[in-house]
Amino acid sequence: MSEYLDKITDILYRIENEESEKIEIASRLVAETIKRDGLIFVFGCGHSHLPGLDAFYRAGGLANISPMLDTDLMLHNGAAKSSRMEKMSGIAREVFRRYVPTQKDMIFIFSASGKNQVPVEMGDAAREAGVKSVGVSSSSYFDRGGRLHEHVDIAIDCKVPYGDACIDVGDARMGGLSTATACFILNSCLINGAKYALEDGVVPPIYLSGNVDGGRDHNVVLEDLYLGRVKHL
Repeated sequence: MSEYLDKITDILYRIENEESEKIEIASRLVAETIKRDGLIFVFGCGHSHLPGLDAFYRAGGLANISPMLDTDLMLHNGAAKSSRMEKMSGIAREVFRRYVPTQKDMIFIFSASGKNQVPVEMGDAAREAGVKSVGVSSSSYFDRGGRLHEHVDIAIDCKVPYGDACIDVGDARMGGLSTATACFILNSCLINGAKYALEDGVVPPIYLSGNVDGGRDHNVVLEDLYLGRVKHL
């Protein structure tokens, strides 16, 4: 446990120290999206879809988060199948088209390796539509086929090691780092962006816990604002 904790905290501090400028730029983009009443789309394949779920419809989360959850690219409907499909060309643009992002919106794209065709082509689809994009991938793959950072407007390095896992267990490794780093990066951008929007006079749409006094009534107002706009709400 202590070894894994050290690995997690070390990589989070590296992100803070080495990626703060990129996170600041992405945070400002979040703020501008909030101010123009846009949606913040979050996309990833396999385990990389988890940051979108973590940020979506939760206590302390922004109500304008719209995760892009394509069943064929997620784990629960065939994990092995999803792993193969994320390498296939032509899927991303169809997923992008179904969610209808506009130029007042933005998108976060997560892929630890940045190698696979679907996240790379999602970056291309966003560019073609004039939707600002933030890509989160690891520089440990840049000379091993990682390309996502070249296909987005803002590229943030999540620092995870090649292969993701970090604890030696015999001849193998366990303890992935990409989910922890991705959620840290995304939530940092969202929190900072919400603060910047508030400083500019726009109250960010933040859900409360449904289990605190007034939480449910507060959240219903936000739900009514985004029903029909956020696909999975």
